[in-house]
Amino acid sequence: MKVLCLGDVVGKPGRNAVRALLPEMKNEYSLDFVIVNAENASGGSGLTTKGANQFLDMGCDVLTLGDHVWDQKDLEEFLNTKDSVLRPANFPCATPGVGWCVKETAEGIKIAVVNLLGRVFMKYNVDCPFHAASEILEKARKITPNIIVDFHAETTSEKTAMGHYLDGKVSAVLGSHTHIQTADEKILPQNTAYITDMGMTGPYDSVIGQEKENIIKRFLTSMPVRFHVAKEDVQIHGVLLDINEETGATRKIQRIQRKFTPKVINEGE
Repeated sequence: MKVLCLGDVVGKPGRNAVRALLPEMKNEYSLDFVIVNAENASGGSGLTTKGANQFLDMGCDVLTLGDHVWDQKDLEEFLNTKDSVLRPANFPCATPGVGWCVKETAEGIKIAVVNLLGRVFMKYNVDCPFHAASEILEKARKITPNIIVDFHAETTSEKTAMGHYLDGKVSAVLGSHTHIQTADEKILPQNTAYITDMGMTGPYDSVIGQEKENIIKRFLTSMPVRFHVAKEDVQIHGVLLDINEETGATRKIQRIQRKFTPKVINEGE
């Protein structure tokens, strides 16, 4: 089974790249399932209901979020109606939406997707992601051995620890949030795929997707500035997983980097 997982999509450039390139990637890699981290996809911060529906219409199977999950207020009610759009599972149980789901491929293969938020250097006081993962796996593994975790976290140590903690219990632990693809993709000893960060789907002539001049000004002056999504050097970054659907073991993890030359599309931010 082939699963494509895309790192943080940033703004309209990132959305346009997915819209344009996903169909050919589905054919090229014979994809069975697509997971996209979309927490920065609307205006560079958060995800709107409109944006979520656009991704699902493009053929994305599950969307994961992160620390910007509440930046677009209209998404809160929507999360209670679409279990294919996940907020981090370790938010309190009264929070809108769900943190994991089970979906089927066109061939009827069940895949569980889990979204978790790290606690180190994060603004939210969420529950322990390690304990949350264990509680979810007690339920998910009764349904399917194919389990993919998007761990949206800041530090390499927290992500690496989660990879080893879940080795042999899930198909993959994939880091997101830092917008820079790491070169440490591997299959851990008990056949769980791991990468510290999948990277960013968006403009790379930037500082993690934002116009670089304003970011530099903020560092130089410590004054608040308005961020704007950059537009140049748009790329798709992520990973391709080859999973044994009978056992949930991952045979191969491959980093994906693909450039996109934008065309004019009449769509708002």
